[in-house]
Amino acid sequence: MSAFYQRYQALIAQGELKLDADQEACAKSLARLQKELEAVPPRGSLLWRTFGKKPAPPKGIYMWGGVGRGKSMLMDLFYKNLMIKRKKRAHFHEFMLDVHARIREERKKELGDPIMPVATALASETRFLAFDEMVVNNSADAMIMSRLFTALVEAGVTIITTSNRPPDDLYKDGLNREHFLPFIELLKTRLEVMSLNGPTDYRRERLGDVGLWHEPNGDAATDALREAFFRLTDYSPDDAAHVPSEELTVPGGRTLHVPKSLKGVAVFSFKRLCAEARGAQDYLAIARHYHSVIIVGIPVLSKENRNEAARFVTLIDTLYEYKVKLLVAADAQPDALYPEGDGSFEFERTASRLIEMQSEEYLALGHGEGDLPAS
Repeated sequence: MSAFYQRYQALIAQGELKLDADQEACAKSLARLQKELEAVPPRGSLLWRTFGKKPAPPKGIYMWGGVGRGKSMLMDLFYKNLMIKRKKRAHFHEFMLDVHARIREERKKELGDPIMPVATALASETRFLAFDEMVVNNSADAMIMSRLFTALVEAGVTIITTSNRPPDDLYKDGLNREHFLPFIELLKTRLEVMSLNGPTDYRRERLGDVGLWHEPNGDAATDALREAFFRLTDYSPDDAAHVPSEELTVPGGRTLHVPKSLKGVAVFSFKRLCAEARGAQDYLAIARHYHSVIIVGIPVLSKENRNEAARFVTLIDTLYEYKVKLLVAADAQPDALYPEGDGSFEFERTASRLIEMQSEEYLALGHGEGDLPAS
């Protein structure tokens, strides 16, 4: 029995997970994959050289299903317990940003097709890639992915990925989708496609009766959001003083300090996000990296802080486009946040979005779903 599967069974025994036929089937496939990956001798070892040629890579896995069904949990548990050296885990958007940056550097060399050297470099760095939340929303990514991933698989890289959609629904109705179809066929033939659509939405269940919008700012709101953070991340309240922070890379080389960051959940103050000099690229990095964002200290807005209000509008627009879950402590309800002054009329759309972001329909959408801007 693999170390991953033992840990998975322990979580069920401890009551952290519920029995779920879809999860069980996927866990068994992941256990199979762990054994196959760990059975391959390390590259360059004596045993590896006796093969005479590179061994065939194990078949990867494509996990898809609704929000909160345990896809990322299984992948993280698998990755943590996978005992090989050359492995890489990344959020899909982050991976594509890295790919685009590598392609730009290859184009500067003017040596022809830039995609194949990028694939060769990636294959030399790792033999196992794990992607979280694969979603394709622009033609630039769609045009690259088919050729890049084909080259990676042919170079011996094993891939697992999670997505909210089955392969056939990726980039659905997208521009020039016919060029993307070979990539879909690659996923279906070279990866084991498994659905996770069990009855339990773990994110919603863990939140329980903890609301999304807390008014006014103060100790009660802070306590409720602290409880929500611990429920979403499984982090013990006893370790509240030791919640990890993160330096999030923003396009252009800057970094953004995230005071609390764990398992796709981030905590910020309104002051850090909107009173400081922030722009669309900062908010885009947040929206791509986190499936849930908690913001505390949102004041009632007016003409005296219209710059902060303008940044807040951009922030909410970006989080909304990426279907990020939003939890808030504020001094007023959304439709009373900007009662009068320059920009209050334009703020009505933002208030409407803030209300929609609390709806069950919005919460049921996966992170990254929707029509997103090109990278």
